[in-house]
Amino acid sequence: MRYLPLTDTDRGEMLGRIGVSSIDELFVDVPAEARLDGPIAGLPMHMSEMAVERHMRALSNKNLAAGDAPFFIGAGAYRHHIPASVDHIIQRGEFLTSYTPYQPEIAQGTLQMLFEFQTQVARLYGCAVANASLYDGSTACWEAVAMAARITRRKKAVLSGALHPHYAEVVRTMAKFTGDEIADAEPAIQPTPDNDGLIARIDENTSCVVVQYPDILGRIADLSEIAEAAHAKGALLVVVNTEPVALGAIKSPGELGADIVVGEGQSIGVGLQFGGPYLGLFAVRDPKHVRQMPGRLCGETVDAEGKRGFVLTLSTREQHIRREKATSNICTNAGLCALAFNVHMTLLGEKGLRQLSAENHRLACLAAERLAQVPGVRVLNQSFFNEFTLMIGQDARAAVHRLVEKGVLGGVSLGRLYPGVDRLAEGLLVAVTETTTEGDIEALASALEEVLA
Repeated sequence: MRYLPLTDTDRGEMLGRIGVSSIDELFVDVPAEARLDGPIAGLPMHMSEMAVERHMRALSNKNLAAGDAPFFIGAGAYRHHIPASVDHIIQRGEFLTSYTPYQPEIAQGTLQMLFEFQTQVARLYGCAVANASLYDGSTACWEAVAMAARITRRKKAVLSGALHPHYAEVVRTMAKFTGDEIADAEPAIQPTPDNDGLIARIDENTSCVVVQYPDILGRIADLSEIAEAAHAKGALLVVVNTEPVALGAIKSPGELGADIVVGEGQSIGVGLQFGGPYLGLFAVRDPKHVRQMPGRLCGETVDAEGKRGFVLTLSTREQHIRREKATSNICTNAGLCALAFNVHMTLLGEKGLRQLSAENHRLACLAAERLAQVPGVRVLNQSFFNEFTLMIGQDARAAVHRLVEKGVLGGVSLGRLYPGVDRLAEGLLVAVTETTTEGDIEALASALEEVLA
């Protein structure tokens, strides 16, 4: 396929059809600081293919890769060991080249895989029904807020201050186009989640309460009391989970009263991959809410001969049904990532997931105990799974950069997640998984002692 650039006339006709006078007017909703006002400084305008390859190799050699150093970065994306068989299976031709399941007559293997995936997610989340995946955790979070508004016929979502700030930002961005009111807050820096503060913000206009479990600081909230308070006001409880491995060790959100459970599935089967593609998980506890779910749903049936088969049971996107009846404009699912999740979860089984979770927690406890011995460091959390917050008494963003200079990827600073919020600047979020060794923990502790001295 040849590259055919647009002419000025082509661009003018397209802008005219859209109803804007210029490219700048087309992108007016993009903040000015995020738009280019000319060529990128230091980037050559054109180079030969070989020169570009050399340049890109030189740039890549500056990176400190996750597998090349002690690694403690989390905050919604986690480094876990993925068996080689996962990658082998998802690269089989019948899966790798499979088209997104738009029609009921799609290949039975794809539909069966998605049906099994839905079953795994529903059981993991403690829910009745899960869909066949969404794009990622943050957009799934917004879809849950939109779904709650449809069910309750209310337009106010109360966000926990301990919800991942990137998820909250996606919700705020999407709400600009729907007119939903978003009541958010900053996280309380205390050993336990501020359930009382969250509950106090729920009123008769609230469609849903959105809480993360474990939260952005690694703390584990008592969801049951939040669910009770939300339901008393006629609101739904939406629970966000960014680390599905945790659910092998702690109670499922559905079991604790969540109405809608969403999250990121990257930890199981999907590598870090420079930030994507990832995998949105979405499930509901009450089957009566199924028709308000976004995305698509695969179901089990029998054919004319009584043989077991699978079909695309529900697809509530606007390309399939009348636009005013659509529950989502999401037009695809993360099929290959869902398959990777399915394969990895199948290899683990329930026993394997619980063992994996126990090992994550064991190593995190070792890390928290050792890091608490570093002068000037305090572990904030009263409870955690495999991620916890350190208060280090000085700017954590600068400390993270100095740790990199010592060959340690030491975590995520709260200052990076909450820029400009001074009271969070000394917070350092540390994640530990089964890929972490006791030697890695000692390396982080020793490097942190030097950095904070």
